[in-house]
Amino acid sequence: MPKGSKQLSEARKEEIVSACEKLYETMSFKDITIKEIGAVTSFTRTSIYNYFQTKEEIFLALLQREYEKWILDLNALTAGHDVLTREELAAALGQILEDRRLLLKLMTMNNYDMEENSRPENLAEFKKAYGGSIRALDACFQKFTSLNAAERKELLYIFLPFVYGIYPYAEVTEKQRVAMARSDVPFVYHSIHELVETCVNDLLKGKGE
Repeated sequence: MPKGSKQLSEARKEEIVSACEKLYETMSFKDITIKEIGAVTSFTRTSIYNYFQTKEEIFLALLQREYEKWILDLNALTAGHDVLTREELAAALGQILEDRRLLLKLMTMNNYDMEENSRPENLAEFKKAYGGSIRALDACFQKFTSLNAAERKELLYIFLPFVYGIYPYAEVTEKQRVAMARSDVPFVYHSIHELVETCVNDLLKGKGE
């Protein structure tokens, strides 16, 4: 392998993933194609296939990158404080996820299709980031609560499915608002921060923290 080729490959992958992220700000998953992504990168559409075989692989890499950012946030929280009260921990986790809206938006997508249409090596890299987020969360709960390992595990597997479902409750389009109004479904706005803070507070309170 020529010198520097690995670094060049990683840089090009990052460019492709960043292009996908930019398009996702204004376009839906179904409307974004590899052709669209290629049009906003510095190399040809065909070249993308040297790095990603499917659109789903690109989105999975974007989700992996967002998980890695979340891990950094969680690790910084754990390292940056000696003690946090239940309320302070809940507020901090709420703010972290408020700042990770793209992560939460990507979580609402069909992960099954993304994973099914990705090569095993790409999926394994993503799972490393996913597993890292679980360990980082567990480290937070271990440091700032008195829960034992079994209690923390139970807490994690209640909190993590909740996290996957946050975004649709905090982000509602005008089309959805109109549909809910016509169907007499009330919508009360809550921020991501509020939803996470309330959930963590309630979960920890229920465990006597």
